Amino acid sequence: MSNKKRISIVSTLHYIRLAYRTVLFILLLISYIRFKLFSEATVIERVEKVPVIIFITCAVFTIEMIMRFFPSKYESPGCQKQFARNYRKSGRTEISIPDNNAAVLVALIWIVFNGIFGALHMTGILDDGIMILLCSAYSICDIICILFFCPFQTWFMKNKCCSTCRIYNWDYAMMFTPLFFVRKSYTWGLLVLSVALLIRWEITFYLHPERFSENTNDYLQCKNCTEKLCAHKKQLTSLWKQIEEYSSKRIRRLRK
Repeated sequence: MSNKKRISIVSTLHYIRLAYRTVLFILLLISYIRFKLFSEATVIERVEKVPVIIFITCAVFTIEMIMRFFPSKYESPGCQKQFARNYRKSGRTEISIPDNNAAVLVALIWIVFNGIFGALHMTGILDDGIMILLCSAYSICDIICILFFCPFQTWFMKNKCCSTCRIYNWDYAMMFTPLFFVRKSYTWGLLVLSVALLIRWEITFYLHPERFSENTNDYLQCKNCTEKLCAHKKQLTSLWKQIEEYSSKRIRRLRK
């Protein structure tokens, strides 16, 4: 019998997000290049002439963030562990969150990294269009981190998977960080909502750390996971190895 597992609903929704975020980035990039080549107006000025684009984009991300404030079976366990209904007592009392110190390091690195872009923006080297493109690129990277490879997990946090990630709900605040330098009501609206989501997460973490520890919360145990991303990633890794092996065989044959 095959050991392959069907992709979960939550993972399917991640792929849908990846698809429309990628399309959005491509459209923004094409628009930015066109405006730079053929128009004296800024990207923001041209886009504001078609407000439906701004409305749809802001609405989609606003809905995504609002959903994070409430329990949902269609969201990842990584962000759902904050809710009381998902706290399943393991019977153990020792709260162990080894990646808590790493979270501070990630925050500092992210602030410095984006501070460089902010400084370039304030000096006029980068414009608002670049900052929005940067946000769009971050939104794609966010899903890539979930589905394929997460540098924060691998290099800093060292958590076993997204379900136990200490900074899972930082994603929108990190994604919209560049919008701090774009002085528009709708950009700051997204930023404020994302920061509110982060603050709510941090308050819950400090009030109820037991919900965030695999040792005290059985909801974070592999047997209770509804996302099954680890199995999916293993299948992708196996597929990649098969492709590499096939390519190597083809190359050896061609060289003979």
